[in-house]
Amino acid sequence: MKKTYSPFEYISKGQGETILFLHGLFGSLSNWKPIVDYFSKTHQVIVPVLPIYTIPVKEANLNGLTHHIEQFIAYKKIDRFILVGNSLGGHLALIYTLKFPQKVKKLILTGSSGLFEAGMGSTFPRRGSYHYIKEKVEYTFYDPRVIDKKFVDDIFKTVNDIMKTIRIVAVAKSAQRHNMATAITAITAPTLLIWGLNDTITPPMVAYEFSRLIPHTTLRFIDQCCHAPMMEHPILFNKILENFISQ
Repeated sequence: MKKTYSPFEYISKGQGETILFLHGLFGSLSNWKPIVDYFSKTHQVIVPVLPIYTIPVKEANLNGLTHHIEQFIAYKKIDRFILVGNSLGGHLALIYTLKFPQKVKKLILTGSSGLFEAGMGSTFPRRGSYHYIKEKVEYTFYDPRVIDKKFVDDIFKTVNDIMKTIRIVAVAKSAQRHNMATAITAITAPTLLIWGLNDTITPPMVAYEFSRLIPHTTLRFIDQCCHAPMMEHPILFNKILENFISQ
């Protein structure tokens, strides 16, 4: 595995056709680990860190993060690839796909924002309350036992950094203001929706609406699953994604 921090932080593993993964608002590289380990046997898997906590405050919005992704893809000299996004990462994937349709061979969204999202980042979190943050984090999982104490501790530490929190709120508000219902009807890439049947952040109705609006769409639900299917049911997630990619 190759890992670098300058000028971008990312992981790259495996060889072959490229799959690029984008994490969500409170996401990290580790969110995709079971998926990276599986697909790196047959593909080049790349997961960049989105600079949500470090981007200049005036650029803490969808445009700023999309620009970062564009620069990263140019830096890595990635031509035509499969693009996968979770939550905010899905929203950014939609924007990128519309801007560079020739680059995206296939698009996969899981718990994506872009139509509707009820999340923690849209208002200023109660930074001092560990219990509150723990409840909000667990709310995004069907079975909170999927995550450990360190996962909650890391988010608690993040939201207690005032400058990081300002950026989180700015990015979240930018996403909520940016409804893509009209734009996404122009997407031409074959699109897969992998959705938690018990998603509390982007409920199943959101998946149905994405399926209705985006042409050439396949929708797959995972039961007993909330907002991060790749973390809660990685084996099933891998199987659904693999079947779609191989078509």
